Amino acid sequence: MFDTLLIANRGEIACRIAATARRMGLRTVAVYSDADAGARHVAACDTAVRIGGPEPASSYLRADAILEAARRTGAQAIHPGYGFLSENADFARACAAAGMVFVGPPADAIAAMGSKSAAKTLMESAGVPLVPGYHGNEQDPGFLRQQADAIGYPVLIKASAGGGGKGMRIVESGEAFAEALASCRREAASSFGSDQVLVERYLQRPRHIEIQVFADTHGHCIHLFERDCSVQRRHQKVIEEAPAPGMTPERRQAMGDAAVAAARAVGYVGAGTVEFIAEPDGRFYFMEMNTRLQVEHPVTEAITGHDLVEWQLRVAAGQPLPVAQDQLTIHGHALEARIYAENPDKGFLPSIGRLDVLEFPPHVTFRQGPVRVDGGVQAGDTITPYYDPMIAKLIVHGEDREQARRRMLRTLAAIRSTGVQTNIAFLGRLMADPAFAAADLDTGLIEREHDRLFPPAQAIPEPVLALAAAAVLHADGLGAPGDPAHAENPWAAADGWRISGLYSRRIPLSDGTRDVLIGLERDGDAWTLSVDDGPAQALSWRVDGAHVRARLGELEAQGEVFLQGRRLDLFVEGRRHTLDWRDPIALATGESDERQGGLSAPMPGKVLSVAVAAGDTVERGAPLIVMEAMKMEHTIHAPHDGEVLEVYFAAGDQVQEGDALIALGSAEGE
Repeated sequence: MFDTLLIANRGEIACRIAATARRMGLRTVAVYSDADAGARHVAACDTAVRIGGPEPASSYLRADAILEAARRTGAQAIHPGYGFLSENADFARACAAAGMVFVGPPADAIAAMGSKSAAKTLMESAGVPLVPGYHGNEQDPGFLRQQADAIGYPVLIKASAGGGGKGMRIVESGEAFAEALASCRREAASSFGSDQVLVERYLQRPRHIEIQVFADTHGHCIHLFERDCSVQRRHQKVIEEAPAPGMTPERRQAMGDAAVAAARAVGYVGAGTVEFIAEPDGRFYFMEMNTRLQVEHPVTEAITGHDLVEWQLRVAAGQPLPVAQDQLTIHGHALEARIYAENPDKGFLPSIGRLDVLEFPPHVTFRQGPVRVDGGVQAGDTITPYYDPMIAKLIVHGEDREQARRRMLRTLAAIRSTGVQTNIAFLGRLMADPAFAAADLDTGLIEREHDRLFPPAQAIPEPVLALAAAAVLHADGLGAPGDPAHAENPWAAADGWRISGLYSRRIPLSDGTRDVLIGLERDGDAWTLSVDDGPAQALSWRVDGAHVRARLGELEAQGEVFLQGRRLDLFVEGRRHTLDWRDPIALATGESDERQGGLSAPMPGKVLSVAVAAGDTVERGAPLIVMEAMKMEHTIHAPHDGEVLEVYFAAGDQVQEGDALIALGSAEGE
């Protein structure tokens, strides 16, 4: 066994690898970019080495810098985690040439599965079933369109070298094929360095089921059962679970055998995942093989009781697998939810900024257990545009699926996170959704259950507004009337007392969709609160740290309130409410964006293409600008018919969140 391991990755997987390596008595080396100097994975390792600037291309994708860091620190092995260089055959070869162990499969196996097209050809020869489609090297757009027409719509265009939902487009008709192909190719070239694609029949209501395989250098190859990863957004997984609901022993055997056959066909060694798409009638087809550890591996660990990272390290050191296929059994059910810095209500756009608060409930552990978190960021960290916006993975285990689902629901409701937008509330709605609860799963579940998962905004209950008002008063140094701390010295009381007995205050708040004006008055020792000049109700409150309790009329509310600047995040009865305490001076002066009518950048990024010019007339929904941010393309569409008044940026320009991109006037005559 080697004694020093360099972890060529970041975030939660780097933290997880470091924890396992430490438990095994290994010395660990972290690498970091300029954006990661204070990150958790750096502190988790014994030694850390800077490898470059914040962009992945100048740091985590630099094989030369990582190998030099390994040489400088005396590392004998390099674990690539997932993403970045984990499926890079050239990097695996470079490690071998430098005399270092690459914790992963042989370079030839990575190369064989690195091209989706070549992998499908190989799998076909190995007898693994394939989705009907074109997987060849001919890439002329006209030829690909002909193949799509022959396959029949809808079709799926997919980057041959891709993964993680990037470089993938569903095309419903031949007329939409050319634009989707161009967009898919741009994203594929940016993410993977290759714009080659394949075209397949898009299956209706499919499930995404994958098999965890493991092989060693002694000729042993096994599978550790399946994971259901059907619940996805933007073709990226949101919820993973093991075992797959409704899986029969016969189907599990058939899929496991196919996965092992796929691994053996490429001389596989280490941890890998064979991904299948499955139809409702039970037929399944090979999609791809991920030649690395997967983000969702903890659910497999939870149901089998084995540490897959430890297995990786031992296999890489030449040791045999610790168990045979017939020694593996399934225990209970596990669910994993990916907590992202993103806004589900805005198309799951990543959210950039400072993570002010991140608190998990006391029953959550960062080790193995019924409720576990794998996390790579902490309160005070900044979510940057350079990397995947994942905050943490929440993994729960139960005796059965329903117990695991309920544990997940309770834990999600108890997490406190403020600063950036997150998908935590959305995950809670997903767990409570009737279709998910009944395991009626397919890759279109989120779209199918849209109305339940994205309910219309509701007016914030008045007792919650009372909590907000109490927090604002407390932040301004106004204690609650009758505070015992001031009982002996009334002159020290900061409770709004006036010599006339009267105190009046108006607090403008906004939840992003509507404005609310709270009126507060004190007459003697009695406080009242009104909403939008409605009837006044008696108000009393107590504040203890973040915990606030308020009584408004006959109603009571309690919760936790976090005030950062002029933003209030309230956690009440399992729900998060976010309010902006609006600046009354700005409201009074009527300040507004001088580029009124402009379409703004949803996040920092790069303009890839501009489809319009000043003077053009566009229809509602027309594509205007294509941006790239966080390795994903985002198309800005016209919100209404109108005339383009001005275009503020050109292709290649960098933009910041909120920058006006285009000024769009109203259609003539409106």
